[in-house]
Amino acid sequence: MKISARNRLKGKVVEVSKGATTAHIRIDIGNGSIVTSSITNEAVYELGLTVGADAYAVIKASDVMVAVD
Repeated sequence: MKISARNRLKGKVVEVSKGATTAHIRIDIGNGSIVTSSITNEAVYELGLTVGADAYAVIKASDVMVAVD
């Protein structure tokens, strides 16, 4: 994965909660810290996000994106 954002926090997906169009993804980044991101259900599918998967919380400005490699 190549990305210009400097704030990348690697962790494990601990929860995927899908709504009608948007999902909330909770990523455990260690030391009891959880980062939550709101992304589309389509992005969850395209990234193959499931509980237990390795993922990155990519922080840019006030938004948190999710990336996998």
